[in-house]
Amino acid sequence: MDAPIPSRGARTAGTAPLLELRSLARAVRLPGGEVLEILRGIDLIVQGGEHVSIVGRSGSGKTTLLNQLGLIDRPTGGTVLFDGQDSTRLSDRRRARLRGESVGFVFQQFNLLEGRTALENVMMPMLYGTARQFWGREKAAMEMLERVGLAGRAQSKPNRMSGGEQQRVAVARALVRRPRLILADEPTGALDVTTGEAVMALLDEIARESGAALVTITHDLQVAALSDRSFLLDGGVLHTVDRDAARGALAGTAGIRAGRGAVGASNAAGVAGASDAAAAPERGAR
Repeated sequence: MDAPIPSRGARTAGTAPLLELRSLARAVRLPGGEVLEILRGIDLIVQGGEHVSIVGRSGSGKTTLLNQLGLIDRPTGGTVLFDGQDSTRLSDRRRARLRGESVGFVFQQFNLLEGRTALENVMMPMLYGTARQFWGREKAAMEMLERVGLAGRAQSKPNRMSGGEQQRVAVARALVRRPRLILADEPTGALDVTTGEAVMALLDEIARESGAALVTITHDLQVAALSDRSFLLDGGVLHTVDRDAARGALAGTAGIRAGRGAVGASNAAGVAGASDAAAAPERGAR
């Protein structure tokens, strides 16, 4: 068996990685009896405070891998170690408790409760925490809303907020219990480029400050280039992506965006010039 892909972060001697996958596999049996292998032999090590991105096209198994990382689903082969503990040997109840205490999820579609205010949405995870978390839920939620720059929108409901504001509420909700692992599933997919970049910067900043590991599941090379390490999920197998190549892709895309802006400005000037030229004969005829 190959050694798990190591992190670039510093490791304290004798300290277990926060998350470690060993020969992880996930397969399902189809109605016809055939076995479909979704994930095959995945090895990965993630340290606390590290940002890792996993890129893959639609149908590549990204969601299945996210469910494994977040202890939602069980593998059909291999091991998932969380802080040195073999989660595959835990009961469903203990897995759920570990997930609730240690994992925060940020979803592409926000998944906010429409009838609740921003404050109430952020408080929601605290309802299922410890007694101390329960009684301190409003203070903790307000502090997190302030951290994401939305203290003034605490009483606003999602339908009165922009997409970027809703995503920041979702970020606050994911972080309010101070998870050790943050899983972001296509966190910028429903946002424009500028807002998406701001949300990723916020996620990365808060994760590093708290020492939490951040794993981003995405199809966007721009998002992947912001991480410490990037991987490609293809054919159920995880491949290392060269960091410099990913950043080069980001620079190239930024150049394309700038070029589009220049083309747009040029087109606007051309339209204005054409309008002036069309109007010139009329002015000369007067």
